[in-house]
Amino acid sequence: MAPLTSSTRELFSEAVRAVLETWPVLQIAVDNGFGGAYSQQKAEWMVDALQQYFNDNDELLQDEVEDFISHLMNNEFDTMVDDGSLPQVAQKVCVMFQQCQQGKLTDVREQINQLILKKSAGRAKATPAKTPDDDEDKECEDEEAMDCDGGAEGPSVDSAAVEELPQDTSHEEQDDGWTLVSRKK
Repeated sequence: MAPLTSSTRELFSEAVRAVLETWPVLQIAVDNGFGGAYSQQKAEWMVDALQQYFNDNDELLQDEVEDFISHLMNNEFDTMVDDGSLPQVAQKVCVMFQQCQQGKLTDVREQINQLILKKSAGRAKATPAKTPDDDEDKECEDEEAMDCDGGAEGPSVDSAAVEELPQDTSHEEQDDGWTLVSRKK
């Protein structure tokens, strides 16, 4: 297919930004500083990097885009995405790119507007897991959890704020200190 024109490339950049800004995994990584002090700038850079990846490569497959995004998340945010959302994100971006190539710009704008509405509905949040002892000395425990290593169970995702995260996930502490979040089998 033909390369994107300047205006179409700008629309595709908006589409990539809308997809990434509504992706709970990236939201949590940015909000919690997984990428360090410049997490927000890294997220913004990811939009340009992903758009450039499409411009530099012809006929990308969804799994190639998944691998690229996974690589960016691992390198820039020390985050291994294992919640099943990566294929969805890659598919959305691939579909929007194809629509831009085919001149279906109205469809792309409509999808961007839907994502913007979704973004305005709320962001994903990581909150400390509650324990049965939370009622007693709540303030003291909260301070201790912040000062120490995050408590016994560590952070968890507020599932009420995230619609797309699968409910059938499990959390497993690894020997190297990472917590693996994956789908239950």
